[in-house]
Amino acid sequence: MEFGTMAFDSEIRVDFDRLRRDRVAKAEAAMQRADVDALMVFDPNNVRYLTSTFLGEWSRDKLARYSIMPRGGQPLLFDFGSAVAAKKKTSPWIADRVFPTSSWMRGSVPREAGFQEEFMAFFMNTVKENGLEGGKIGIDLIDVTLLELLQKENLTLVDGQDIMLDARRVKTQDEIHLLDGAASMVDAAYSAVVANLHAGIRENELVAIVNDVLYRLGSDQVEAVNVVSGPRCSPHPHYFTDRIIRPDETVFMDIMHSYNGYRTCYYRTFQVGEASKPLHEAYKKTYDWLYASIEQVKPGNTTADIARTWPTAESLGFESEAACFGLQFGHGIGMSIWEKPVISRRFSLDTPTVLEEGMVFALETYCAASDGSGAARIEEEIVVTATGHKIITRYPCHELICVRA
Repeated sequence: MEFGTMAFDSEIRVDFDRLRRDRVAKAEAAMQRADVDALMVFDPNNVRYLTSTFLGEWSRDKLARYSIMPRGGQPLLFDFGSAVAAKKKTSPWIADRVFPTSSWMRGSVPREAGFQEEFMAFFMNTVKENGLEGGKIGIDLIDVTLLELLQKENLTLVDGQDIMLDARRVKTQDEIHLLDGAASMVDAAYSAVVANLHAGIRENELVAIVNDVLYRLGSDQVEAVNVVSGPRCSPHPHYFTDRIIRPDETVFMDIMHSYNGYRTCYYRTFQVGEASKPLHEAYKKTYDWLYASIEQVKPGNTTADIARTWPTAESLGFESEAACFGLQFGHGIGMSIWEKPVISRRFSLDTPTVLEEGMVFALETYCAASDGSGAARIEEEIVVTATGHKIITRYPCHELICVRA
């Protein structure tokens, strides 16, 4: 399939009807494996996965929307205010299963309003209608008030987030297509970064350039753009500032955005002006560690095979793997930045996961220059194929890209 952001009458691209069916079927299969009777999800990524609906970045931290899916049934959506009428109009696959939310917006609605009791009345009615009294219910995110009310009912509560991550672990062809498309947008964003990178530009200005490119290309969320430059590169702080980039400084960036719900996590490193010899050496180590780990990506290998290729925390100057957690790292990627499998020397050597065709994850490595002049950070996103792997992040990284100061 060729990627395009628009539907096209003469080519098969993403089949969204199939995508919706496949995601519900995978959730059903995960529920059967976990032997649960229903799922109740508040995590916006899980709600989107089950219902194929979206309400923007603003709803991400409010627990404003949720979905209930009985085993053997179809997901029900509880949406916010007039969004219910909008879904009935624009989302026919769920139009007869969408209802007004009883969300108390993480406690901001007065407790006296009784939204929690209203929620419980509808939920328990759904439980009874589906014959699930005394059943096992998987829940992903929950606040203490709702937990207390649920514990009073004749229900067994289990970890629904783990069930949903199990469902999302192996991607379908449509999901891989959307992940590939999301990565192609970041390819373009990095091209714009290099065209604009110079001494005197600030980290936050690069963030603005990336946001502009991604939203123009059709991103539905720019979750984060991390820009780290100069002396901020070591130790890695994991956020951007308004710092002015100066001549002969390193800049590394991570771009995290979503296209139709499918995300990227994609680092590149650049140099403004001349790079020191230690920085070139650090970049080569970063690249070599990354590609040694990528070579281990194939069905039947494990996350331990990947983690084994990375340097120990002690060899990098850290006292423990916990202290450098996330520097030499891997994580599944799909509707959220971290999905299964997560890969780290901290635990993968002892509790490995077998790699399967259709898994998609990011691998990222880091090395600081020995003279303190900067650091390198590179990341690729990889699909596990039947015979090995395919890298879907394509902006060049085989050598340090230097721009004129």
